[in-house]
Formats: sequence, structure tokens, C-alpha cells
Amino acid sequence: MTSAKAGGEHRDTFTRNSGFIFAAIGSAVGLGNIWRFPGVAYESGGGAFLIPYLVALLTAGIPILFLDYAVGHRFRGTAPLSFRRIKKPVESLGWFQTGLLFVIGVYYAAVIAWALSYFFFSFKQSWGEDTATFFVEDYLKADEPGVSTTLVGGVAIPLVVVWLAVLVVLALGVAKGIEKVNIVFIPLLFVAFAALVIRAVTLPGAAEGLNALFTPHWDALTDLDVWIAAYSQIFFSLSIAFGIMIAYASFQRRKANMTSSGLVVAFANSSFEILAGIGVFSALGFFAYQQQIAVGELEGLTGPSLSFITFPAVISEMPGSAFFGALFFGSLVIAGFTSLISLMIGVSSAIQDKWGLSRRTAAVSVSLVCGLISIALFSTTSGLFTLDTVDNYANNIGVVTSAILMSVILIWVLRRGDMLRRHLNAVSTFKLGKIWLGLVGVVAPVFLIIMLVQRAYSVIVDGYEGYPTWYTTTFGWGSVILVSVAAVLLTLPSWKGRDDPDTFLPWPPLPEDVRGSGPHARKETVR
Repeated sequence: MTSAKAGGEHRDTFTRNSGFIFAAIGSAVGLGNIWRFPGVAYESGGGAFLIPYLVALLTAGIPILFLDYAVGHRFRGTAPLSFRRIKKPVESLGWFQTGLLFVIGVYYAAVIAWALSYFFFSFKQSWGEDTATFFVEDYLKADEPGVSTTLVGGVAIPLVVVWLAVLVVLALGVAKGIEKVNIVFIPLLFVAFAALVIRAVTLPGAAEGLNALFTPHWDALTDLDVWIAAYSQIFFSLSIAFGIMIAYASFQRRKANMTSSGLVVAFANSSFEILAGIGVFSALGFFAYQQQIAVGELEGLTGPSLSFITFPAVISEMPGSAFFGALFFGSLVIAGFTSLISLMIGVSSAIQDKWGLSRRTAAVSVSLVCGLISIALFSTTSGLFTLDTVDNYANNIGVVTSAILMSVILIWVLRRGDMLRRHLNAVSTFKLGKIWLGLVGVVAPVFLIIMLVQRAYSVIVDGYEGYPTWYTTTFGWGSVILVSVAAVLLTLPSWKGRDDPDTFLPWPPLPEDVRGSGPHARKETVR
């Protein structure tokens, strides 16, 4: 493991650029790539959806990814430390992002636990013929939205395994834990899923499934909702604007090609989404063929329903079902776990930065607290409904708000956009022009504001999924309010970590950098 030591700063780093790239891809490629993109594309114009998808990738996804990279790499910290180094009051935005990582992590682990259970179920097709009843009633034992204290052992046990694995990886650190896990798991994920796709496209009816996915409906391009769906998919898929990529960039070596790495991560993520679309809809075409119905008549084409209800039924019909079931659910476990690690390293490292805890102490503390909350809320008979509610509000309200605030504050309020652009240009081969400022300061915030207003209006006026108002208020809006309050409270204590935010000198130095600001400030070195 290497350690960057500069200006009083000691920080774990990736040992090589490929380690950073694999880790960033591991964060970006998650459950949403497999169960969200195919369904969104199908419902939003089929092949025509690829046009707004590509536009969203180039005008918002990659530019905001670069913004995350610039903040983390230049200011050498997780979101709270990096934003504090930019301007003291902005530290609270960093804690808001860290709070979102915490909230998303505690329920995301539950879905990985489901996938882990289904990995073993796949060998005997334990879900039977009625996959919906098995998932909701037999496995999750879900009853109704509410507050339940009845634990479901089939969820709680694999959930404990997931959190123990998280603890081990976090305790091992960046080079020995995160880097090695992703270098092994990400190629394995691509190979396993590619094998599944190759088999799926050779099944009877696969062509009909691909036609359903890729046949372009050009009239969809005039629908604003389709464009919002494209920006939403890119935004959530890349894991941007809520602290993950800021943390990962802070672990990158000083002399690292940041923008070229970002392009590799972005296009690898999108390539996997398209690969997932091909595999999923080939399999759905086969299933429709077996049922002698059209693909459009199938139910559950996106989200958990696709993975845990529709796909088990598909797998049961496939030759070699046990093997391909294990491939599919094994892929879900790997994709989910690498993303969960990125969520938790953002939380654990932020605590290390502020309170000066050792890596292992932070890892144990974060894993224990998150694990207990995760089990208490999401392995009960009401866990499915709680998870669904928290996920909707944390992502569609919390994360989108975080992205808007970050873009507006950095580009318009503090005017740090050009400095961040020049930092990336100083360390990278792919140079950013001033058009990048327009993309992160205008185009992305405009679409994000439209998205936020639309989603907020929908849940305020129509509620969510017919759940009781008290329930969505408590677990939906309550999760956003909790994160907001925590962001303010966590800003108040003084910094006790080794990395003093007030005596930090960025590297490489730019003309506006102030040298010698503080009693311990000194020129940074690279080791």
C-alpha cells in the first residue's frame, strides 16, 4: 500500500491507475444497470432512447463525474473534508452527501442479501412456479406498510454475512481491500454476465425480445419525460454527486490521469448497461415465446420485480437453469457488493478524516451501526415497503438536491469551476475546455431542477405507491430531513484528524494558491 504524505497529510492511495478505474467501475456498475436500464429504455422509446441517453451521458454524466474527480483529487479528502477545504460553510454539503451514502447503504445491503439468498435458491429453483408469491410472502414474509419488529431469518442471516464482508474490506483499506476486491470482482462480473448474455441471445424468441427493446419509437424524442428519464438513468447509474467519486478520487495518486480514467469508467458503465439490456430482453423474449404472448404483455420489467419475480420464472424455463440462475444472481451479488463498498468507504473515510480514528476502528464502527440499522429496518416483515419508500425519497429527492447544490455552489456561488477545470487539465491528457463549465453550471442543473420539481410534486400530490401518508412522511421525507439535520450537526465539532483542513496546500499549485497559509503549511511532496 502506498501513502500520500503532504502538508501534514497521510492518505491511503490506490497502488496503480487500473486499481482506481476498477474501483470506480465497481461503484458505477450496480444493481440499477441490470434491473433499471433495460426497463427504462423499453418504456422510453426503445432504440430511440439511446439518443437522449447518449446526450445525457455527454452533457451531464461525464461532466459531473469530472467535477467529483476534481474536488476529491485536488482537495484530498472525502466530501466533508474536501468541501471544508474549499470553503468552511460548505462542509455541511459534504455531510449531507455522506448522510445519503449512509441511508442508501443500509437498505442497499438488504437487496444484496436477497440476491445472495436467490443465488442458493437457483440450484433447486426453490421459488417454484409462483415466483411472485414466493418472493413476497414465502421469502420476505411481507405483510403491509408499517413498523414491524418481526425478523425474517432468511433475510437477516445473509444480511449479517454482507455486513461482515463489508467490515473486512473496509478494515483492509484502499489498496489491500477495495482495490484488490474490485480488480478480481469486476472482470469476473463482466465474464459471468457475458456468458449469460451469450446464452440468452441463442434462446428461441430472443430476437423478439431484442426487437421489443431496440425498435425505435421516434415520437418519444419529443416527450420531455423521456429526456428526464435519460438524465435520471445516467445520473444514478454513474454514482455521481453524492460523495462516492469524491472519496475515490481523493485516494488516487497525485500524478494521475483523471479525465482519461473518467472516460473509461463512464463508457464501461454504459457498455455494461447495454450488455444488460441485451441479456435481459433476450431472456424476456424467450419467456414470452414460451408463454406464447408478446413481450409487452409481460409484467415486472424493471426493478426488484424483474430480478426476483420475472427472472426466476425465466430461469426455470431455460435449459441448464441452475447454472444460469447462479450466473445471474451471482452477478447481482457482485455488482451490488462493489457498489455497497463504495458507499461505505465514503462514510467510513469521512469519519476517519474528521475524528482521526484508525481505519479499523472506523470500519468496525460504521459496519456495526449500519448493520444493526439495516437488520432492524429491512429484515423485518415490513422491510420491503420501508426499503421501497426510503429508496425513492433518498434518490429522487436527496441525491438530486445534492447534485443541484454542488453544481450551483461550486460554479456560481464560489466561482471555483475554472480552478477545478485547470486542476484536471494539469494532471490529465484529455483537456477540458470552458464548455465544461457550461455543462456542469447550466445544462446539468437545469435538467436536475426539472427532475426534482417533477418528482417532488408527484410524491406531494399523489403520494407514493398508495402507502399511508404517515408512512411516507416518516420513512420517506423523514430520511431526507434526518440527513439534512445530521449535515448541520456534524459540521459543528472541531476537526481532530491528522489532515488539518485549514493548513492544506493543493497540488499541483495553481497561480491563485496561497502558499504558507497557516503555521504548519508547507509545499506538498509526492511519494
